[in-house]
Amino acid sequence: HHHTHPCHPPSFTTSFHSLTFHHSHFCHISPSFKHTMPREIITLQVGQCGNQIGAEFWKQLTLEHGISPDGIIQPYATKGSDRKDVFFYQADDEHYIPRALLVDLEPGVIRRIQSSEYRNLYNPENVYIHSQGGGAGNNWGSGYHQAESVHEEIMEMIDREADNSDSLEGFTMLHSIAGGTGSGVGSYLLEKLNDRYPKKLIQTYSVFPNTKYSADVVVQPYNSILTLKRLTLNADAVVVLDNTALNQIATNRLNITNPSVSQTNSLVSTVIAASTTTLRYPGYMNNDLVGLIASLVPTPRCHFLCCGYTPLTIDKQNQLNIQKTSVLDVMRRLLQPKNLMVSSSTRKGCYISVLNIIQGEVDPNQVHKSLHRIRERRLARFIPWGPASIQVVLSKKSPYVKSAHRVSGLMLANHTNMHSLIRENTDDFDKIYKKKAFLNNYKEADMFRDDVDLHAEFDESREIAECLIQEYKAAESVDYPQWTPNTTSAYR
Repeated sequence: HHHTHPCHPPSFTTSFHSLTFHHSHFCHISPSFKHTMPREIITLQVGQCGNQIGAEFWKQLTLEHGISPDGIIQPYATKGSDRKDVFFYQADDEHYIPRALLVDLEPGVIRRIQSSEYRNLYNPENVYIHSQGGGAGNNWGSGYHQAESVHEEIMEMIDREADNSDSLEGFTMLHSIAGGTGSGVGSYLLEKLNDRYPKKLIQTYSVFPNTKYSADVVVQPYNSILTLKRLTLNADAVVVLDNTALNQIATNRLNITNPSVSQTNSLVSTVIAASTTTLRYPGYMNNDLVGLIASLVPTPRCHFLCCGYTPLTIDKQNQLNIQKTSVLDVMRRLLQPKNLMVSSSTRKGCYISVLNIIQGEVDPNQVHKSLHRIRERRLARFIPWGPASIQVVLSKKSPYVKSAHRVSGLMLANHTNMHSLIRENTDDFDKIYKKKAFLNNYKEADMFRDDVDLHAEFDESREIAECLIQEYKAAESVDYPQWTPNTTSAYR
């Protein structure tokens, strides 16, 4: 049993190398600064939740890049310095198409997208709806099995998109882990992408279920733990979006009673768009995905990130009552647990890494002052075995979108208390698995025909979640660099 040292308060001695500003008298500008070719990213939206979030994300991106809902570039946006081609490709002079694949096993959500004002934005060849259209019935096994049976069609779409890029950096997947399609098809695609494109980065935005209230779906814990295995083994970074926290933010911070799915999804799309700004507006550091992930994920398995955003608004009319936002306000608020989109509080445990993406008109001196203030007040506790620094990236704001605040900020952080969120999911899993409840639903899938196979897969997924919990706990200790998982599973 290791003696756990308390987490360190942040010392910013090492932080200024990551504070790379556009002002050379501040510090050396890192070599990643040269304007390299944009590295493209392909977005896979899978299942009902993934396609709902995706629709909001593309709405936001078209606005920020001055592209109409039909994909036509607006006359005022032709000369911009933004990189449209990371997420879009140009079909002809003025026509931009998202590098997105819309995948679902039932037609409802995608049909709504196809009858919305954005119906001409997407490439129709990039839409896959299963021909039976019966969905996955909230069953991971069914989703996984259906994906397996049509994988050639889906992989062909992905390969075609990949061939369509000059220098593909990786894939982003939008999905939820609790249902059947986002979880089962999502899991299958994560494995396949890993095999087929071993050198490409895979990042996900994964919506975790509301564990605080009774599950909408009784088998949600099974779906979540089976998907968590793939997120652990087959993704480079997972941005965890937690429905429990999103509902709390909408209710408590935005005073919305019974927030609708579209309202919480609009919070999610704000975060996804903000987390990609450094890729889309070149000039500062971290203008590729590998740089973003490397700064947040020092050890490969602990790659589950939480995020916070401020100032939050959903309703555009409602923006008048916003507090004045200085850089310090933004950076301080980002560290407050109530602005986190994850319900595992940052009050316990410590930060492994923090990256603040600050958008807007910002004076670098203010950033240095704010960092100093945060350090003095010990507002963030860091791990004892690595550099305790808050990294700050300044990012341009889209010139085409008016906003009521001068400065806004997104925090992406790797925090050891992520283990408590995973623990909530394993506890829910254990409750039903120890009674072997509802396993019959899963036996319809080929991979689970045999009880032995079913139990082997469920047990291994549960063990991998346990390893992840143990590793996040171990990361709080000064001995962590010597830690090894006690497991025979694939986690090693």
